[in-house]
Parts: sequence; C-alpha cells; structure tokens
Amino acid sequence: MAPPSSSSYDPVQVSTLQPGELNRMRDEALAAIDAAADLDALAGVRTAFVAGRSAPLVLAQRELGALAPQARADAGRRHNEAKRAVQSAYDARLVVLTGQRDARMLVEDAVDVTLPTGRAPVGARHPLTTLSERICDVFLAMGYEVAEGPEVEHDWFNFEALNFPPDHPARTVHDTLYVEPRGSGLLLRTHTSPVQIRAMLERPLPVYVVCPGRTYRADTLDATHSPVFGQVEGLAVDEGITMAHLRGTLDAFAGAMFGAGLHTRLRPSFFPFTEPSAEIDVQCFNCRGDRDRWPCRVCSSEGWIEWGGCGMVNPAVLRACGIDPARYTGFAFGMGLERTAMTRHDISDIREFVEGDVRFTEAFGVEG
Repeated sequence: MAPPSSSSYDPVQVSTLQPGELNRMRDEALAAIDAAADLDALAGVRTAFVAGRSAPLVLAQRELGALAPQARADAGRRHNEAKRAVQSAYDARLVVLTGQRDARMLVEDAVDVTLPTGRAPVGARHPLTTLSERICDVFLAMGYEVAEGPEVEHDWFNFEALNFPPDHPARTVHDTLYVEPRGSGLLLRTHTSPVQIRAMLERPLPVYVVCPGRTYRADTLDATHSPVFGQVEGLAVDEGITMAHLRGTLDAFAGAMFGAGLHTRLRPSFFPFTEPSAEIDVQCFNCRGDRDRWPCRVCSSEGWIEWGGCGMVNPAVLRACGIDPARYTGFAFGMGLERTAMTRHDISDIREFVEGDVRFTEAFGVEG
C-alpha cells in the first residue's frame, strides 16, 4: 500500500510552532514587557523577546520553512497572532514609559529663573581704561577739559608744529609707523602731543586740557616695550604760567595716583616742544625715600621712580598755533599709562596688558 501524499500530513514535527509553545513564548514576552520599569529595561526586553536575533518568536519564525504547505499556513497564522500581540504590548508600554520619562525630566530639569546662579563671573574693566578715567577725573576736578584726537595723524601735528626738525631721529621709519602712500604725510601718532596742538588751534585761550589716548611706535614687544601703548598728557596755556604752577600740578597729580604727601622732582632734560624741559620723578610710595626701609623692591632702593617728561611750552610751538608767546606761557607734561599702572600695581611685564588673560584683569575688579 502506497504512503499518503506529503501534502496531507506534516513530515517534520517542529515543537516551537506548536500552539502551546507559541502561547508560552507570547505570554513570557508579555510578562517581560509589563515588568519593564524604564526605557532602558524595555530596550533589553525588545532585544530578548521582540526583535532580537535570538528572540524566541524570531527563532520560531525561521522554522516555518520545515513544515509542509498546509501545516505552514496554520502555523504561520498562529505565529503572526502571537507576534502581533507582543509588538502591540511593546508599543503600548513604550508610550507609557516615554511619557513617564518626559514628565520626570520636566520636574528634575526644571530651572528656577528667579534664583541667582552665582556662577557667572562679575568680570572686570581693563586696568588701563580704569586708570585713564581716574586720571581724567583728577584733572576735571582741577578745572581741566578732556581732549581727544585722531590716532592716524598728519606729520604737521605730530612733528612739525611741535618743533621737531626735519632730520630728527624720531621722524625716521625706525621709530615712526607711516601710512601709505609715504608722501601723504600720514602716520600713526607717536605721542598724544598732537592733541595739544589741536586743542590750542580749536579752543579759545586760556587752554587747560588733559589728553589720554593710544599711541604707536616701531618697537618690538617685550617686557618693557610695546608698539602700542597709552599716554596721558596735560597742557595749560594762560597768562603768567610758570614752572611753579607745573610743579604744583604734578605734586597734586602724584598724590592722587600714588598716595597723599608724595612729592615730585624735576631733572633737566630736552624735548623739542618744551623749553626748559625736565624728566619727572615721583617719590617712592613704598619706602618714601626712607633709607631705614631699604632695600625697596619698588624703587630699587633709590627713593624715586621715573614717571614722565614735562616742561614749559616752547615759544616756537605757541607761534605755530597762532599764540603770542610774549603774552601767553604754558606748561605741558606727559607719561605712559602702562608705566603708571605698573608702578601703582607692581606689574613687571607690560605684555600683561595686551595678552587678554581674564585672570589678569579680574584682579582689578570693577574699580570706578
């Protein structure tokens, strides 16, 4: 008697596709999904029971090919029902756990914008800006005006009107930065003295001005030199101005910068725009010239600190500005802002002012 056709029976018994076994795998997956407490746990359940390569239902699906066509259709239907039930349960649990996570994050990550953070640094103004404004305040209290001028200046204001002869070394390219074309006469001002010239040309007499600003010279940047540096200059032109007025003004200025009771001294010098001219030294604010307090690191035990230059305005400068030197006299002085700040705050390297390190400026706070 011939055996029955293979289409009428299952030649291979696949246990994983039996109804009871499919129900067991489905129930096991549903229980794991329901037990997942968070999204991380649910992700592990998905790998183990829903879509991972070794998930029971995934392995069972691979066995469908071992069944005869009639048995394969019935087993495939039962397998799909189990798989849809597991996928539906997973999707529903994913929605629930995602909502719980989002609600928790809204609470845990909430920011009370009404509370001060305490983490933002207060910041600080640059010490040269603070010092410049402080100097201006000192002279405004004396009745001076603050005068400013362009940093790209003409040779006439920077040199000619200030009595610099044509062959003066300061007018060479080794010291001065000229603006192209060379014959234009334009340059980056080497001092703030051109502002004094403009003040005498633009203001009615008498003139009392203080001139802070940035200046430029062909110097190499090192611990004591910079191609860009700040200066402050003062000018007084009036009837009867003498060296005594200059000395008194400098003493008041030094006291405001370095401490009350300090004095200045004048050492003979030469500048084309003043006659007579002098170098200004200020008494050391640390030892005040007392030998009993030496050695002194501030003044190197000399008792005095170099500060700047000064003198009576040269009559040639007054005439260049249309002022009668027989009636009017004046004095002028100038010093570097960096030198003053370095002396005030015991700073040894001028590069600290331009390197942009916030740790340097923070030490000065927000002094007004």
